[in-house]
Formats: sequence, structure tokens, C-alpha cells
Amino acid sequence: MKLKNKIAVVTGASGGIGSAIAKHLDKEGCKVVLAARSIDTLQSLQNELKNPSLVVEMNVSSTESVAKAFSQVLQKFKTIDVLVNVAGVMPLTYLKNLHLEEWLETIEVNVKGILRTLHGVLPSMKENNKGHIVNIASVDGKELYKGGAVYGASKSAIIALSRAMRMELSPEFNIKVTSIEPGTVDTDLREDISDKELLKDKDYGGDEPQLNAEDIARAVLYAVSEPDQVNVNEILIKPTGKS
Repeated sequence: MKLKNKIAVVTGASGGIGSAIAKHLDKEGCKVVLAARSIDTLQSLQNELKNPSLVVEMNVSSTESVAKAFSQVLQKFKTIDVLVNVAGVMPLTYLKNLHLEEWLETIEVNVKGILRTLHGVLPSMKENNKGHIVNIASVDGKELYKGGAVYGASKSAIIALSRAMRMELSPEFNIKVTSIEPGTVDTDLREDISDKELLKDKDYGGDEPQLNAEDIARAVLYAVSEPDQVNVNEILIKPTGKS
């Protein structure tokens, strides 16, 4: 088993996608670090895992919180082999409605959050001269729409950042970087939306084709299970029925 005893950190592990990824990695033999703001939820998830694991409180919008969490991980496991950046928010808004605080939070969590976790994991991966970073982006980073300007921009930034990370980190430090770009997934992310006009205009009744969290988890597992000479750069996943 290629992943047996690998140390894998999953941010946003309390959410649907993060939880599913953590369970799949555990099933393949990883020692999973569950990272999120909600410790209670993480501890419940930890009880379902079979292999040694660790729960750490991590708020990716706080540099201090992220640094403290990675310090705890390295204190226990000494190294990190895989980082999966799942933590994110999706407060869709029309630009005309001026939801400035939500726009800033979107960039703070979705973009700056990855910069913070990258800063936390790189020393270990550089020392090991290997590692794998998986960034959960979105199809919205490639296909923009009204109401998704800031969210789409944040996910576009993640896709671009992932490419640049591969350029810099793969040749010198043998670090793989994968960007996974899902279409609509059946999660609670849309509960972040407070723009009443947008909610009135858009139908989120649940009758549209959707992926589930397990679909994204399998994509992550595929990417991190490939041989050393293979770096899966990007995976674009859409529900059947979506062009």
C-alpha cells in the first residue's frame, strides 16, 4: 500500500468533502491529521478512523493558528507527506450589493489560507525532498458567472498558484502539486450565502446534477496514489449532465 503510514494533513476536515477525504486516506493506511475550527466535530470523526490520527484546531484565516497547528503536527509525527487544502467559504454575492466583508473573507480563507498552510508545510517537505500538496479549487475558477465574481476569482487564484507551485517546488524539491476542480457538490457551502437578491434569482432547490463528497475524495486518492514519477497536475470533475 503506497500510502501506508504516510502523514496526511487535511484542512477543513469537519466539512463534507474534508471528512470524506480523511476517511479515504485513513482506509488506505494514512495517519491523518484532522484540521479545522470545530474541534468537537473533528473528535467525532476521529473516532471513525482506524489508524493513528491527530486532531488540531486550525483557523486558516489566522497565521498564528496555522503555525501553532503545524507545530503540533510535527511534534507528534515529525514529518508531513501529504497536505490537502480543503478549507474554504462560498458566500456568493452580486458585486452591486456591496458585500465587502464577505468578499474580503473569501480571499482571506480561500487564498491566503493556502499561503499560510504552504508556509507551514514547506519546511518539512523541503527537508524530506518530497511531498504532495493537493489544493481543492473549483470549476468556478474557470467558468465565471454573475454572483460568483469574488468566489470565482479566489478559485482561479488557487489554480494559478498551484501551477506556479509546481514550477518552483517540483524540480528542486520533488514536491508534487495537484489542483482539483469540482463542479457542484452536495455540501453545505451554499449556506454561506447571505445575498438575498442572489438567493431569490438562483434556484438552489437541489434538482440540479450534483457530485457528492465521495467523488472528490476518490479524485484526491487517485492523485496521491500515483507512482513517484507521476504528478497529476489538474483534475476537473463535473456532474454527469453538465457540459
